[in-house]
Amino acid sequence: MARPSKLTDAQWDKIGQRLLKGEKAADLAREYGVSKTRISVRFSDRIETVKEVAQQLVATETRMASLPMADQIAARTLADDLKAISMHMASAAKYGAATAHRLKAIANAQVDKIDDADPLNSAGVEVLKGIAALERTANEAAELPLGLMKANQGVIDQMNQLPEKETETGLGHFYGE
Repeated sequence: MARPSKLTDAQWDKIGQRLLKGEKAADLAREYGVSKTRISVRFSDRIETVKEVAQQLVATETRMASLPMADQIAARTLADDLKAISMHMASAAKYGAATAHRLKAIANAQVDKIDDADPLNSAGVEVLKGIAALERTANEAAELPLGLMKANQGVIDQMNQLPEKETETGLGHFYGE
């Protein structure tokens, strides 16, 4: 089992903040008595993501400030509405997927009621009609979640094309070593 990190969570947070301000990992490694590699492994991706998002925020805020006040309010209201719609659609998709799952399970349980020797007897036909209705309803409930997945296929494809990172083993990465 790997040994615990020499640093506390607060110290690691401080290192991350100082890296964002431009201090060098080598200098921080010497100061805190840890390896530069450990700092780089722990922070390199996060620091780059934070910097990229910060640059996007600055660009957006600059563009927003160039708009007349009424347009700034309209843009903020539209953005808030789009976020709310997105959240509601994601929630609806989640419920739709859960409903489809439940209806498919109910339909599957109904299959046991069909007589294998004579599946098309009058009782079997009625069960099959019920199964067909459940399946149709389940498929309709699945349309929204499937549509959202299809709409996000480009993002999923991009994520699948990212180079795979080597998975760290042991608990050394957990303890920040």
